Amino acid sequence: MLSVELHTHSSLSYDGRDPVELILEQAEAVGLDAIAVTDHDEIDASLEAVERAPDYGLVGIPGMEISSKAGHVLGLGLEEAVPPGLSFESTLEAIREQDGLAVIPHPFQESRHGVMARISREELAEGDAIEVYNSRLFTGRANRQAERYARSRDLPMTAGSDAHISEMVGQAITRVDADERTADAILEAIADGRTTVEGKRTPWRISVQQFAGGVTRRLGHVFKLFR
Repeated sequence: MLSVELHTHSSLSYDGRDPVELILEQAEAVGLDAIAVTDHDEIDASLEAVERAPDYGLVGIPGMEISSKAGHVLGLGLEEAVPPGLSFESTLEAIREQDGLAVIPHPFQESRHGVMARISREELAEGDAIEVYNSRLFTGRANRQAERYARSRDLPMTAGSDAHISEMVGQAITRVDADERTADAILEAIADGRTTVEGKRTPWRISVQQFAGGVTRRLGHVFKLFR
């Protein structure tokens, strides 16, 4: 079983803080086997992480967190960026056109761009896998909803730290029963449902720190646009 982190953000995300190097260092330090950097609507840092991951004894999985019209969708196994602003269905299609895997993160956390605010339960089942444990939880209710839903539909399940600072990488991991220690084998195993999930809540002080830092960086980004 491989220990895989499927949901992290680098400084390329508008609300991320740290460069790829620090993310990979943390992943190595906590004993992960593989990691995906999944920045918001950006893929360059993820591709960099894939290239540099072997230097840290890791398998790099290319991906990104895409802002569809319905909410966030993780695209894993991508070679090129999927544009934001597409419909939920078109976003899934664009991921699959690259033979990627569409994982729906925190679907029931509507305040954090979970898709269930804008799609039906039937449409949610069109995802390739459901993130049933996200470390950036408030009460845990949304995670429990996601797990119950995935089990009721017999959908593959994943976990993710949703780390926006490097210290939180590895808070939630997906144990993957892959045939080989490669990105393709890991994604194939996830699609087949050969996973178990483990995780713990991001500490409140870190959640506040991540939120405050994200707000500051968002404002800085907006300020640059209007200069």
